[in-house]
Amino acid sequence: MMRFRLARMSPLIRAFTIFLLALPVALLVATLLGTHQLAIPAVFVAAIHSWVWLRFRPREFVVHGETLEVIWPLKWREVSRDSITEIRVIDRLALRKEIGWGVRIGAGGLWGAFGWLWTTKRGIVQMYVSRTDCFVWIERDGKRPWLITPENPQQFVRALSDTRPAM
Repeated sequence: MMRFRLARMSPLIRAFTIFLLALPVALLVATLLGTHQLAIPAVFVAAIHSWVWLRFRPREFVVHGETLEVIWPLKWREVSRDSITEIRVIDRLALRKEIGWGVRIGAGGLWGAFGWLWTTKRGIVQMYVSRTDCFVWIERDGKRPWLITPENPQQFVRALSDTRPAM
């Protein structure tokens, strides 16, 4: 078993995350200074941030002999190793050629982009990215491809490629 955390945020995503995290704080400060109508938006934005952290942003990817396990703070998912037909590290330029244009469906900006990516060339792609480079592309037999950014992407690809289900 090998564990790979979600990669550290790229500078652009980190800057956007800091801005978004400051938003409920600013709303709360404005509420405390007398703009009481901002209390509900402050709580609402904080609730959305919590939901993204707990249910959208995975903590880690765990490579087992027969499965790839994705772990979030409040859920987990297993992907059968047998369903993975190809896995490779892909850069931004190669990704653009692979998918064409894309539109994110899900959470984006806060700690990364998580959920679905609708693309002109590949349709829906499952996406869990915290960087704007060093992606890992996972093809699955008859299922949506995945785009993820684990730490140490080359080592992750090697681990998942070398791991064979036990017979």
